[in-house]
Amino acid sequence: PAPDPAPDPAPDPVPDPTPVPAAATGGTATVTAEALEAPRTPATVEAPETAETPETAEVTEAVETRRTTSRRLFVARAVAAGATAAAAGTVGYGTYTVLRGPRVKRVTVPLAKLPRRAHGFRIAVVSDIHLGPVLGRSHTRRVVETINRTNPDLVAVVGDLVDGSVADLGPAAEPLRGLRSRIGSFFVTGNHEYFSGAEQWVDHVRELGVRPLENERVELPWFDLAGVNDVAGEDEGQGPDFDRALADRDRARASVLLAHQPVVIDDAVERGVDLQLSGHTHGGQLWPGKYVAALANPTVAGLERYGDTQLYVTRGAGAWGPPVRVGAPPDVTVVELASTRA
Repeated sequence: PAPDPAPDPAPDPVPDPTPVPAAATGGTATVTAEALEAPRTPATVEAPETAETPETAEVTEAVETRRTTSRRLFVARAVAAGATAAAAGTVGYGTYTVLRGPRVKRVTVPLAKLPRRAHGFRIAVVSDIHLGPVLGRSHTRRVVETINRTNPDLVAVVGDLVDGSVADLGPAAEPLRGLRSRIGSFFVTGNHEYFSGAEQWVDHVRELGVRPLENERVELPWFDLAGVNDVAGEDEGQGPDFDRALADRDRARASVLLAHQPVVIDDAVERGVDLQLSGHTHGGQLWPGKYVAALANPTVAGLERYGDTQLYVTRGAGAWGPPVRVGAPPDVTVVELASTRA
């Protein structure tokens, strides 16, 4: 028989940890298997502090300066953009205000000499229509329609109707033929009529059914209505003549004077006029234009009293120069006369 196989030799025993000489102390250190298998943590190396030099300080300061400059530039551009947008919006609305036509404004003026039967007499006052390259026939039509809707007893056109000649702007003024009122329509010249032929315009508005008052008056049943030429006509020998318009009248009767420029108020006061109706100022037209207009005019807009004479200044229905109004919207004013005897 075959001999039995020899048994497998027994495994060698795991030796005990071998002492390893310690590097620092000369003793022994024991390294176990667990220690060998433990994850290693990388050592943290601290970067050495770098001392700031003049060169690095200059670089840092330059970077901060650029950042500050960039922020300021951004703010400045934002403010400029906002201001531009606001200005464009203001000009756009101001142009729309002119092109849409005037709005009706109403004011009551008490007159002590006005007879009771004339209480509530309505005068539609319009000034400074300024027909020209921008404001043409359609603008005149809007003004006329606005006036007619107020059902006035009388219409007063107190100057600066046009900025051009009859040859150029006659058709633009044509809608004035459609003015409607109980008594009629009256016209006095403004300074702009003398830039383009005042005599021709006086003749033309008469053809349109509007009566010019050239330093003259009309004795209506209830009061005297007078009109004087504008002071700009003095250079042509056609200036205002208050004595011709107002002399030898019965001062017991109420009187209304049409005069384009408010500056003649002293002449009206001297001659006992009860009410002067004027335009010319446009109410300033563009802010802060009213402060500039106030330097040359006693009243810029609205009703004021000078002694026993009242002065009403309308802002006008058009615009001169740029067709823009800011803070001074165009108007047609209905002046309602009130008798203090009523």
